[in-house]
Amino acid sequence: MANYILRRILYIIPSLLGIIVACFFITRLSGDPTTLFLPVDATEQAKQAFRIKNGLDRSLLEQFITFVFKAFHGDFGNSLRFGEPAVSLLFERLGATLELAVTTLAIALAVGIPAGIGSAYYRNSWIDYLIRGIAALSQAVPTFFLDVVAILIFSVTLHWLPTGGMGGVLHLIMPAVTLSAKLIALMARVMRSTTLDVLRQDFVRTARAKGLSEFLVVTRHVVRNAFIPVMVVIALQFGVLMGGVIITETVFSWPGIGRLAIQAIYARDYPVVQVVVFFFAVIFILANFAADVLSALLDPRIRLK
Repeated sequence: MANYILRRILYIIPSLLGIIVACFFITRLSGDPTTLFLPVDATEQAKQAFRIKNGLDRSLLEQFITFVFKAFHGDFGNSLRFGEPAVSLLFERLGATLELAVTTLAIALAVGIPAGIGSAYYRNSWIDYLIRGIAALSQAVPTFFLDVVAILIFSVTLHWLPTGGMGGVLHLIMPAVTLSAKLIALMARVMRSTTLDVLRQDFVRTARAKGLSEFLVVTRHVVRNAFIPVMVVIALQFGVLMGGVIITETVFSWPGIGRLAIQAIYARDYPVVQVVVFFFAVIFILANFAADVLSALLDPRIRLK
């Protein structure tokens, strides 16, 4: 197992190097940001002074070498817009993003897992068709459209919930629920599939033949075994979820990393865009690493391949 984990860690290194290269060169494709941060009537001397101050007057190769050297020391430079370290801005908003992501994941597990078990247990009944229909609809509707519809219904028409911002449980309900819609559908479909497989196993028939109640058979034998593959999906989806908060945070004015990223992209704030992209990429890589290790722990055949 130790060798398997070590191999997976070695695979991460080229991925991180590729991310650093992509972070730097892709953000530079948008052009020189000098005119966005200075008045329209700024002189050429003022523009040149801004470029020198932020290292934009140097060649692309020089800028890249400096960026890589500082990145390995955890320094992604100062924000061109706020004048503060980009890493500090990221960590200031990390708490809000984690609050939204963890709440979303909790809702998805609380709704998706029971829905998947119920759909499998009552296979081909109206309950199964209803859950599968809602799951298909949830996966088909784009999240940003769901966000806008939720605001129109629950904020503008019914006045039950605030339209956006961060301030308490009421502010968290709409962004977390709309963001969890696709995840609930995915969890329900995966849980239904694995539960159907387990229900056909001999040990389930044996448990029923011993006279155990259906409740005990399902909770003690079926759910426990069916949930193992779902744990891997959860680990993978957490990385996807962290990256998926960008649109929802922007629509609901949620002060997290996603909204910071959108503002930085509009302003061509290179250091902030770079640190946010790098952060989301690292989270995704770590989530994949956790899923690989979890798979190997649950199924020893994987680490022998």
